[in-house]
Amino acid sequence: MKHIRTIIVDDEPNARARIARLLAQDPEIEVVGECRNGHEAVESVNKHRPDLLFLDIQMPQMNGFEVVQQIPRERMPFIVFVTAHDQYALKAFDVNAVDYLLKPYDDERFTTSLTKAKKHMDMNSSSRLTGKLMDLVREHMHANSEFTEALHHP
Repeated sequence: MKHIRTIIVDDEPNARARIARLLAQDPEIEVVGECRNGHEAVESVNKHRPDLLFLDIQMPQMNGFEVVQQIPRERMPFIVFVTAHDQYALKAFDVNAVDYLLKPYDDERFTTSLTKAKKHMDMNSSSRLTGKLMDLVREHMHANSEFTEALHHP
């Protein structure tokens, strides 16, 4: 079974606890960190290299979008924004968020969001595997053409 390394970021303890409770129902999810603010989030992402990030937008000191800007591209996890403010939805998708959970959300909406995130991860994994296979095929074809060329022109 795969493990999806996940970090929860929200300045509200009850919000973090609810997300953690909902994630605990999925055996594939491994919560590797809970953060109260953006600074902790950036540190935690750099330390744990999660696959998935449930990220609040409005937090003191550093908001969710500033967190995204601080994460190196090669470490960028899939992101589900979780917020009580609907005005950030378009901007969230501009930074390639997988989903946008608007508080208050019900358990069913949360599960839908998690399922969506998992599908994105699966597609990304399949795409990377296809790319690696294509690289191997190209290498094999190149090596064979060099071998064939060497046979015909000793």
